[in-house]
Amino acid sequence: MLKEKETVIRRSMIFFDGLVVSVAFFFSHLLRQHFHDFYKLDLFPSAFVVTKTTAALSEYLLILLFVAPFWCFMLYLNSMYKSMRTRKLYEILWIIIKSSFFAALAFGTVVFIFKLSFVSRIFFVFFVVMSFFFLLVEKMIVFSVMHHVRRRGFNYRRILIVGTGRRAMAFVEKIQNHPEWGLKILGAIEDEPGRGIEKVQGIRVIGTLNDISNILHRLAIDEVVFVVPRLRLNHIETAIHDCEIEGVKATVAVDLFDLKIARSYPTELDGIPLLTFETTIAREWQLFIKRAIDLILSGLGIIILSPLLLLIMWLIKITSKGPIFFRQERVGLNGRKFILYKFRTMYKNADMKRSELEALNEMNGPVFKIKKDPRVTAIGRVLRKFSLDELPQLFNVFVGHMSLIGPRPPIPKEVEQYKTWQRRRLSMRPGITCLWQVNGRNRLDFDEWMRLDLEYLDNWSLWLDFKILVKTIPVVLFGIGAY
Repeated sequence: MLKEKETVIRRSMIFFDGLVVSVAFFFSHLLRQHFHDFYKLDLFPSAFVVTKTTAALSEYLLILLFVAPFWCFMLYLNSMYKSMRTRKLYEILWIIIKSSFFAALAFGTVVFIFKLSFVSRIFFVFFVVMSFFFLLVEKMIVFSVMHHVRRRGFNYRRILIVGTGRRAMAFVEKIQNHPEWGLKILGAIEDEPGRGIEKVQGIRVIGTLNDISNILHRLAIDEVVFVVPRLRLNHIETAIHDCEIEGVKATVAVDLFDLKIARSYPTELDGIPLLTFETTIAREWQLFIKRAIDLILSGLGIIILSPLLLLIMWLIKITSKGPIFFRQERVGLNGRKFILYKFRTMYKNADMKRSELEALNEMNGPVFKIKKDPRVTAIGRVLRKFSLDELPQLFNVFVGHMSLIGPRPPIPKEVEQYKTWQRRRLSMRPGITCLWQVNGRNRLDFDEWMRLDLEYLDNWSLWLDFKILVKTIPVVLFGIGAY
């Protein structure tokens, strides 16, 4: 019954959001039609900058049939329609920002690909801004009203806590500190009989695990939350079965391990529920978008930069003996090995002379770097200065060995010398540029380099990738930290 109610609420929210976007759509078209009426106010320095004609509403309606559902779909992907009881306002704001950005991007892409010339740019701006604003206002009103109602003691869920230990006490205290969540604790269940505990943070203990079935008969309970120690998990199976038979929602608190970095999330394998701990925070759809961006930008880069690539190939060929490309085995995602391509910047057989120069290494750790490496050719020094030697890695990105943004791929010998905490940088696909590239590159020591890579993993987002990509441009143009 409760699951059906949640489904109805979720579908109602999706329908109402679609309605809000549609209202913004119609209002934007109305404003566009009457845009020139603003010129009558004589507020603009020059009149009729924007053309007066605009397509009829009937021509725009087909677009609405695509845009409104897609906007709701993006809100759904960003988890807008999950329970809002324990959410903060800034979390809702961020969901709307992300959803609006990708919805606007999709709208603009459709207009461009299908050459929908009748779509006014003024209308496009109006529609995106108003949809974002209307959705934000709607969610703020719902958020404020529901919190006010729950603080007044209405619209609450009645829950039963199983557990009387330290974790159960902390769980109860958190609920008590947030009355706006609308969670009312009817009682606690002693999971270890014989301890003689009568109350948990002021909540009366009303029975043991064996009493749960009778308690569910006597009291109207929406959810039973099990907050028990790891060693007691095998004792709650019967109680969970009781909840299952009664049709009452059962939730098990899974903060079972004091993990410092990894985050947990529930998954399943053919009906088998799993609890996964992962250090990277990316969701599959975000990684899909990241890969799509890599594929598009690397493909465009190869095409647009092909004259430059051919010029560099010619310069390398006429200035020194040896192959045009330098190929080297590198370590990628989760230890996968691949061949990385760069333009050759050293004289032929330069690797054989490395042992003679080990004493001149300017980097700590397993990395080998020399500021004035005698093995580098004249043209190679220029290529390295402006990172032009890295351009062939666009092919590595295109085929999926690498990403545009990500930790730099190490060679196997370096990985063999990694400390345990440094190996975590291999948990994301390596990239052409990263935080290390835009924060000093070779000016930083190895430990700082590793710290920046782990910082990238712990804070990854599409927005962070965009910022790194933008910061890379001046670093490359001015050759900052490169040698």
